[in-house]
Amino acid sequence: MKKRYKKIYNISSFKNKDIKETIEKRYNILIIIIIATMIIIMTNLFVIQVLKHDYYVNLVSKLSDNIITSTSTPRGRIYDRNGKLLVDNEAVKVIYYKKPSNITTKKEIEIAYKVADIIELDYTKLSDKNLRKFWVKNNSELANNKITLEEWKLLDERKLTSSDIENLKIERVTIEELESLTTKDRLAAYIYYLMNIGYSYDEKIIKKENVTDKEYALIAENINNLPGFDTRVDWIRVYPYGDTFRTILGSVSTTETGIPYELKDYYLDLGYSLNDRVGTSYLEYQYESILKGEKTVYQVSNDGSRKVINEGSRGHDIVLTIDIELQQEIEKILEEEVVNAKDDINTKYYDRSFAIISDPNTGEILAMAGKQVVLKDEEYKVYDYTPGIVTTPVTAGSIVKGASQTVGYMTGALQIGERRNDSCIKIAATPLKCSWTNLGVINDISALKYSSNVYQFLTAINVGKGKYVYNQNLNIDASAFDIYRKTFNEYGLGVLTGIDLPVESLGYKGTSTLPGHLLDFSIGQYDTYTPIQLSQYINTIANGGNRMQPYLLKAVYNPTKDGLTDILYENKPVILNKVNITDEYMDRIKQGFREVMISSGTGVSFMNYAYKGAGKTGTSESFIDTDGDGIVDTETMTNTYGAYAPYDNPKVSFVVVSPDIFYKEGNSTARTSVNQRISYRISQKYFELYK
Repeated sequence: MKKRYKKIYNISSFKNKDIKETIEKRYNILIIIIIATMIIIMTNLFVIQVLKHDYYVNLVSKLSDNIITSTSTPRGRIYDRNGKLLVDNEAVKVIYYKKPSNITTKKEIEIAYKVADIIELDYTKLSDKNLRKFWVKNNSELANNKITLEEWKLLDERKLTSSDIENLKIERVTIEELESLTTKDRLAAYIYYLMNIGYSYDEKIIKKENVTDKEYALIAENINNLPGFDTRVDWIRVYPYGDTFRTILGSVSTTETGIPYELKDYYLDLGYSLNDRVGTSYLEYQYESILKGEKTVYQVSNDGSRKVINEGSRGHDIVLTIDIELQQEIEKILEEEVVNAKDDINTKYYDRSFAIISDPNTGEILAMAGKQVVLKDEEYKVYDYTPGIVTTPVTAGSIVKGASQTVGYMTGALQIGERRNDSCIKIAATPLKCSWTNLGVINDISALKYSSNVYQFLTAINVGKGKYVYNQNLNIDASAFDIYRKTFNEYGLGVLTGIDLPVESLGYKGTSTLPGHLLDFSIGQYDTYTPIQLSQYINTIANGGNRMQPYLLKAVYNPTKDGLTDILYENKPVILNKVNITDEYMDRIKQGFREVMISSGTGVSFMNYAYKGAGKTGTSESFIDTDGDGIVDTETMTNTYGAYAPYDNPKVSFVVVSPDIFYKEGNSTARTSVNQRISYRISQKYFELYK
């Protein structure tokens, strides 16, 4: 037993010794780690505080600085083809408020009274309710006394809400209490309202129009005493030619609105901020990337000082193909004639006309306008409708017969000089299909000159490999529709023209392949086309078969103080395609178009003979919805006209479209000549300006 205890004791003694040694080793290791850590820390402190002192001071300075950008920069200017300024920027002084964090209502009211001593505003715009709200906030104790003990109790019991209580206070402000408010009180109330309208984090414009130099200076000098208030110089777009071409020039958002909601995703994807000013329609939108300015970038230090890192600049200037003097004259003519037409008989549903003047060799638009007349308060008012040139398809009528004869020539369905008898066509179970009058025996030239429908019907039947027998069924190959549309597309009919605007309509494309609809198609009575498509079509014939892309941007210039001196880019004409037609056939069509404008041709009164024009008129049956139920219910007539001059060396083209010029009322079949009057006057004006 003694041996056993002794053995146990020895083992225990051994273990205690082992633990002690282990603790000592670990302690030594910990001491070494602490010493090493201290050496590393001291070394780093030496590097930071001595060796790299200046580097880290600068780094801390940068991190404590804020990088900010200016709110907006002036956009590029817009000029006409002759260097006349159409759109400019005008600097405006702005007084604004941005709510500081943790500011109280009492403090805001105090500031509003201070600002009321500095600026003048039309406070009568403030509503009665908002004036009552201000009285309640500015007289909180008196306002609380307007609430009964029972109502306070109901609030505690959650039978009334805080909003209910607030509304009761507002309702109970008396007329006498409101009348006691001084002019300064009312002005302060309006300023307070402007300070709190909209989202709390938004910048609020307090005054932007007619800010005096004194007002601007006093606010700027007292911003330390007016927390949240500040000043800046903003800009607005100005239009030296007023409303002329105004719609197509487009619009720009304001600092207050920023990017419109419907364009938010588009602009944010391009790296814009929500409060940026951007082009929102037509040319301002189309050429946003060119017109937008570069913002100035500042570095703001802790002491509030600013240092310019990157100097901003005005956007690039653009020159348009438009001649603003010609544009003014065209708009004036349209405004006069759309009103005059309402005095003509059978114009109940007529309300608008369009006109386009362009260069058929390049596609440049020299002038384009649309005007709509509306009866308002027993007086006719005229509104701009120029966007309809690219968005309003019409049933074009006989103006398209140049394209129809191209189909006939190129498929062998029509021969040069082929003579046919113009007499009504009768297909079984359908009404007679006739020309506007019985033209007798005519050839391909006179078919264009006198605008024969029957001549085109017979060509269409041949294209469709049909056989016509009076009052019998007519069968055609449905592929004839594709043959016609392919050629029409080559002329620009039924396809996008490529004009440099953000919106453009294709028009209506019929789906039926009935034989009668092919005949209708051949005379422009089936598919529909926009005025700009008709312009591209006329230009294609005028220049001999090249479909030119219409455009409004002529050149881009770098912004300079000296105006248009540093050109950056010049737009070049673009040929989209060439019509599949031989020169012989094209010359035949052009000869027919020339005949339209002379002697007894249908367009003889549309242009002064001295200008040597060539062209084509069109009259079509149209259908409109007169009661707004989405169903067309009334038959009207539409007039179209397209021409170029001189016929032997085209320099200019004209297209005029007047939808729904005729609606038969009673027994009268009289039709207004509004399309002819507009056509004659705009060509006359063009040649007066371009002698």
